[in-house]
Amino acid sequence: MPINKIKLKRMELEMTQGELAKAVGVTRQTIGLIESGKYNPTLGLCISICKTLHQTLDQLFWEDVHEE
Repeated sequence: MPINKIKLKRMELEMTQGELAKAVGVTRQTIGLIESGKYNPTLGLCISICKTLHQTLDQLFWEDVHEE
């Protein structure tokens, strides 16, 4: 699931949910919901998350059928 990619990349960068949230202009709770798959972010928020985590949309949000 692509949401886990966000959490993994955030953790690789030693960034907390709060730090990511502040960087992209949302609450920590929103990041938690995105990471758990309970909230679908807007395209603008997806792009902000990607820029902050130094990833592309494909790297973080594209579901690879081979991963299942």
